[in-house]
Amino acid sequence: MANIKGGRAARKRDRQNEKARKRNAVCKAKLHDAHKKLFKAADASDAETAAKKFKEFVSGLDKAVKKGIITKNTADRKKSRAQLKMNKMAAAAAK
Repeated sequence: MANIKGGRAARKRDRQNEKARKRNAVCKAKLHDAHKKLFKAADASDAETAAKKFKEFVSGLDKAVKKGIITKNTADRKKSRAQLKMNKMAAAAAK
């Protein structure tokens, strides 16, 4: 409990913060898993699966931004790096 000096309102705020922290942790874990699955599929040069995972990953990032879990710039950076990975995979497949 962070707000030790506070009264009833401080204890309620602590409960709310704890719930939000757990919700955010679940969302971030899902994003982390989606990221790993996308990069694993891209490394395996599985274009079909990678494209599907990319779409899921980007969708998850957008939802996290909308909920305020991550910032827009962080999401944009992650999307950019994922797109670069997809482009490298496509270029390697074309050769």
